[in-house]
Amino acid sequence: MSNDSKSPFLTVNEAATYLRLKKRTLDNMRWMGTGPRFRKHGGRIYYHEEELKEWSLNSRRNSTSEY
Repeated sequence: MSNDSKSPFLTVNEAATYLRLKKRTLDNMRWMGTGPRFRKHGGRIYYHEEELKEWSLNSRRNSTSEY
């Protein structure tokens, strides 16, 4: 694997930046089970970029009162 290739796995900080959320918000969402799917590699938490996109698309709403 060359240094030029970008991993699709993002750390919690990178995922929070990607979604424009605070890390704490993403941590809370993971704890409550309402956030994007994640993986644990060697005890560390990672998010796959495609799953972040999918979660965001599935979070679309037409109004603020919609659940």
